[in-house]
Amino acid sequence: MRIKLLIATGDSSYAEHLSNHIAEHHSDVIDIVVCRTRERLLELLAASRFDAALLDESMAEGADLSSICLPLLLWAQDECNDAAPGALVKIKKYQRISSIVTDVLEQYSKVSTSGRGDDFDKASITAVWSPAGGVGKTSVALAYAAGKASGGKQVLYLNMESFSGISVYFAQTGKSISTVFEMLENREGDIKTLIRGVSRLDGDSGVAYFCCPGNYDDMNILTVADVSTLICACAAVTDELVIDMSCACDERARKIFELADRVLIVVDQASTTQAKLALFSVQHNVFTRIKSKITLVANKGAVVAAPLVGAVVRLPYIQSANERTVFKTLSCNSFEV
Repeated sequence: MRIKLLIATGDSSYAEHLSNHIAEHHSDVIDIVVCRTRERLLELLAASRFDAALLDESMAEGADLSSICLPLLLWAQDECNDAAPGALVKIKKYQRISSIVTDVLEQYSKVSTSGRGDDFDKASITAVWSPAGGVGKTSVALAYAAGKASGGKQVLYLNMESFSGISVYFAQTGKSISTVFEMLENREGDIKTLIRGVSRLDGDSGVAYFCCPGNYDDMNILTVADVSTLICACAAVTDELVIDMSCACDERARKIFELADRVLIVVDQASTTQAKLALFSVQHNVFTRIKSKITLVANKGAVVAAPLVGAVVRLPYIQSANERTVFKTLSCNSFEV
């Protein structure tokens, strides 16, 4: 779904800069109409309906905004009264445009009803799991995601670990994924629009991602139903969804395995990892149910003597203490499953 956004400001240079950036970077989400005079604004409001609007105070004052689902006030602190016309929600005018877009999408997600159902189109979903920690699972997940992005796909990376290490790989300058969790808890709002707004894009790899949860409990109080809704909503806004799982194999993990189209199980050369994988294959009924989806990823130059599944990908050992360097190097040798 695309949002029809009206930008109404007498500041022509600002309007041009804002609209050009949105058209270049967010045209898949937002359609823009620009208005620079009050007379033109009144004509547009009489003739059209808009999902959202960014309006200067002088434009909004006294205008009938009933044809706008979400009117927002462009707020410049040095020129705007504390009391916004009609008690409009304020959007800070002079900030990074990506932050303005995030604010618009977040506010619109609260009033839109289009993304509340479960009838989401499904992207290709890849779950990345390991029975042991320290095998390089996150680096493998991100390398796989970056490989898909380099092939022209829109890729969203979702970290579902109890303790996220995403800050090691990507900048944490946006809103936390906890914003999405709050909507899940409230059971209302357009979660697809919110996901589009909260996710960030890494310019180097082309992978979209979420900033870390606000605290540990935000991730761990998610129910199985929450996890399902979150994954389905994420899958609705991208071509490829890559889910980085924790090492547990609980009910939430089983739901992720069920929703996934493929499962990458990452192992290294350590004997403990090999032993845990062997136990998982013979002592857990989940293995039987997902066996046809599994590709075994032998990371760090590991050799698996007797692979439990037919599909095996072997990755080299990258000698670097910088995890971002590891994943970028692995992504240059992108692997298909």
